[in-house]
Amino acid sequence: MEEVQEVLERPRAARPNDMTIEERNFNAALILLESVIQRKPGFGSKTRPEIKNIIAKTLELSLNRAIVRERLARNVDIWMRLEKIFSLAIPLLASRSTRESYSEAPAQNMVETPESATLILKNYESLVEDLNYLNTLLVISRNMLAIKQTAQEICHAVHFNNAIHRLIILCVTVTSKGYDGENVNEHDRGRLNEVSELYKKLLVTSLQHTHNWTMGNDRFKMSFWFDMLFDNDLHNDPIHELPQDDLRVDIVYKEVANWMFRHSERDRVAAGLLDKYSAEVELGCTPGPLPRREVPPNSPDSPVESEDEFEKDGEDARISTAPVWKPELEHDKYEQDRLYARVSHEIDIWWKRVRDANYEGWVVQMETVESAKQRAEDCKNTAMHRYIPRGHDADQYDHDEQYDEPAGDDTSIQANAEDRSDLDENGEEGEEEEEEEDDDSYVEGPLRGLLTEIPNILDTKQIEALHMTVKACIVDSMGSGLTAAGENLQKTRCKMFLALDCGKNLLREMLVFIAVWEQTDQQFIFQITAQIIESFHHNALLPYAWNSLRILKDIVSPAQTVLLRLINYMFRARKDSPIYDDPRDYSRDAKLIHFLYNYFRCRVVPDCIALMYAQAQIRTNAAHASDFPVDLWDMERAKDGLSQYLDFISVIADIPEMRHLLIDWDATYELVALLKALEQGVARKALVPSPGSGTSGDRSYSAEDPADNGHPRPTLPPLHDTPFKFPWAGIKIQILIILTSLVAPSNKNRQGPGNPTVQKQLLDHGGIMPLLNCCVYDGHNEYLKERATLCIKFVMEGCEEAQKFVRELVPIRQAQAQAQSQAATQPGQIQTQLPTRNKADVQDAQQARPAANGETPSSTEPVPEAGTRNAIIDQLAKMAADGKVAIAERTRNGMDEAEATAEVQRSLKLAEDMVKSLQNMDMDEETRAKIAEAVKKMDEKASSNSGGSSKMTFSSQNQVVTLSSDEDDSGIEGAQEDAGIH
Repeated sequence: MEEVQEVLERPRAARPNDMTIEERNFNAALILLESVIQRKPGFGSKTRPEIKNIIAKTLELSLNRAIVRERLARNVDIWMRLEKIFSLAIPLLASRSTRESYSEAPAQNMVETPESATLILKNYESLVEDLNYLNTLLVISRNMLAIKQTAQEICHAVHFNNAIHRLIILCVTVTSKGYDGENVNEHDRGRLNEVSELYKKLLVTSLQHTHNWTMGNDRFKMSFWFDMLFDNDLHNDPIHELPQDDLRVDIVYKEVANWMFRHSERDRVAAGLLDKYSAEVELGCTPGPLPRREVPPNSPDSPVESEDEFEKDGEDARISTAPVWKPELEHDKYEQDRLYARVSHEIDIWWKRVRDANYEGWVVQMETVESAKQRAEDCKNTAMHRYIPRGHDADQYDHDEQYDEPAGDDTSIQANAEDRSDLDENGEEGEEEEEEEDDDSYVEGPLRGLLTEIPNILDTKQIEALHMTVKACIVDSMGSGLTAAGENLQKTRCKMFLALDCGKNLLREMLVFIAVWEQTDQQFIFQITAQIIESFHHNALLPYAWNSLRILKDIVSPAQTVLLRLINYMFRARKDSPIYDDPRDYSRDAKLIHFLYNYFRCRVVPDCIALMYAQAQIRTNAAHASDFPVDLWDMERAKDGLSQYLDFISVIADIPEMRHLLIDWDATYELVALLKALEQGVARKALVPSPGSGTSGDRSYSAEDPADNGHPRPTLPPLHDTPFKFPWAGIKIQILIILTSLVAPSNKNRQGPGNPTVQKQLLDHGGIMPLLNCCVYDGHNEYLKERATLCIKFVMEGCEEAQKFVRELVPIRQAQAQAQSQAATQPGQIQTQLPTRNKADVQDAQQARPAANGETPSSTEPVPEAGTRNAIIDQLAKMAADGKVAIAERTRNGMDEAEATAEVQRSLKLAEDMVKSLQNMDMDEETRAKIAEAVKKMDEKASSNSGGSSKMTFSSQNQVVTLSSDEDDSGIEGAQEDAGIH
């Protein structure tokens, strides 16, 4: 109160008062509030409501009247008073909210400080009042920054940005720890939550304030980057087993500080206002002198000491100059950096070391298929040991957005995500905690960086300002062009973001945030992050970012999975766009695809095949279930990574300009290898579970069957306790979509014979049989048969070798054990054989089929020798003519007439399907005529509406496939559409 009286009693002539009424009111309220924050005596119950009313009125004016906002923003007195209030309030808030003392000095006594929860409850009223005051003031100053350059300069000159920096630290400290103690009643818990939400609200406003302070200003963007990316440990931690990048963080720190010191020229309007204020300080009616301008930290050798030389350095920075690096000037770091002119020589040479190895040419070639096969075999040989993924060799591989809304707009708080790294995706509550080694699910080691914890604290709406600020600092479209030294500062900040540990940690948390909050492609946070990722791509740093996000225990880490999803989003936008008219854009994208597919071939596929092989070992009783090397959580993450990778390959296969890359690299090998591994390791899910079975498609995998000992079979554990039965749901569908895109005709309409190169690759890798195996219903893969049919269609069309392969398949009908003696005489069953190399192939196939499907081998009916294709056609025609005899014979044997009729009709329908498939093969006119006659007879005997389905097993070279003949083929058209075929 004395300070207010002193100001009012001073002679008016001492300092010209050109303030508007709004400025005077707000200035007076700030003077009084400073005393309120300090809890000085003399302020009663009437004074505080008046202060609150003035501040609330000023907030409203700053939102709705641009002229008032501009006048407030140009008032140096107001900025100085704001800085004083926040500098006083932050230590007081810390002392009332946290156990740790705000001061960095050691404690003077050994008395233990109260717990944080106790402190907050004790100071509840004062905390709520002060936090609300500070948030309202921060909203006003945030709105003042909307006039940009002048307000930004004054804010920086009075060091208000430093106060916001300290406030962010305090808010993160309080909200990330929550409160101590579980034994609090509901009333106290409500108070603790209220204070925590007020701190979050203040944190959100602080981030919005920072965004407006840096918007469109390279100096302040770099200042924010400097505060965010450097911590007390001026070194980087190693990334797993990758070679050190040899970045000298302490040197980068000095170079960036020197750059900011050289580029410290002020906005002219702001400089005039600050000079005027400085001249009036001696009159004694101001908040005090301006703080001294900052000098480069840890740079005692700086020659710049006077205010005039600040301006001289600013003028020198605008003069166009070519960077000159002089190693001999290492003793004079400031002069060395001044001659170099760019931000950091250390960052520039780091970037040349870690950027995409193929940046300047195709240096790293694609891993060969032969090497990939060897890797897969090596992984399979160690699959049942403690599973530790192999290390990958290092040599293999828009507008200005301003916040200008009321303070109450950001009060909607969603569910807290503090414990997001430990989310249980299975939805099981009360389960035992995971092993200690699995606690760090998303990251290995402690997190560093000022902003790293923020994604753990805020929800999707609250965190927008952080993403917008990062975007404004590194995305090219929001930059100001090249500097006099020819440097793009947006690109430099992008490199710094990935070069320093604090930036890498923040990137990891931003990516995992998308997964935890299940952000879709259309949501704001996802799209902002996608723009950030594309800026990494433009700097050839996505390969480095990918490797920095690795976790050794995962095939693809959660952060990598989200990064791949963002890359998919980026490439999906490339389809049908003219971007590839520019060779540079095409080359940049092709090199990224090369890196990612090389990683897929060298690491993802071998390790996934190893897991599937381990499943197959248990299915065939070659290993015990307890030996399975990973848990369900690891299997889920492996599947998520593989699924996202297949989605990426599918997107690339759908881009005409890029499809040939996958064909040239023989991507068919990986797809076929995965299909084969899935067929061996995963049981199909039946349409109707068999009676008494635990999980459909599964069987007991114990090495010793309890039933053999006369004891009842124990109940199988649920699926989430049996990771060796993990179904890899949907993976086959994704593989078939990719194969269809690759093998389909390359013309615009995608009609005609299939791609001959891919057809040959499928034959070379034995891909026909895995495709035919996909024609059996599998509840883990919806519409599998329809998609397989479409793919087989393109494989067969125009490929004589594929057609010949199918012609050499041997149809086998397995008889039931109880009817073995009558199997050879029942005309309703097809017992024919196409020419084969020897009879052993048939017998091997008969034994292989039940084993492949997890069944107990049973005796099979004899397969009579057949002659040529014409003999088969004659036999089929005879079966059609004798349909009525077959019905009568079954009726005499006790079968219901309707059931007998349906059985014969199903057999005839199967025969018809077989004959129609033979029609597509090359043959002479006589054979075609016989087939036509056979079909005609079948149409007469078999009803067109016959229901049910039949199965027919084909064998070729000891490989087995079961074809299902269903009359409902409505899903084929949908499969065509999903695969991009019209």
